[in-house]
Amino acid sequence: MEMTYYDHGTPAERWERARMFFDAKDYAAAARVLDGLVEEVPEQTGPRLLLARSYYHSAQLRRAESELRVIVERDPVEQYARLMLGRTLERQGRHEEAGPHLRLASALAGDFDTL
Repeated sequence: MEMTYYDHGTPAERWERARMFFDAKDYAAAARVLDGLVEEVPEQTGPRLLLARSYYHSAQLRRAESELRVIVERDPVEQYARLMLGRTLERQGRHEEAGPHLRLASALAGDFDTL
């Protein structure tokens, strides 16, 4: 397998590179770095959540949904993943499916006025 710029370096270096791409709003490049990193450390939520956010911001909504579903399956009370999953479903026009995730995210955040 040929190494590219996106998968070069230690996991910590790739994490930092992905965050720099994300902060620079180069979401597609961030996703390329994070995709390999998530394969390498699938149990870590941080890289997977940033990958989902990168997919979301680069309009790769099905991919974002897939990553977010893995997170909420593993950690059903991960508030930000629930919120992102709801927003991702909304962007796909799946409002009924988004509702429960958004309500749960609000409850987990302690925002009971919006329920």
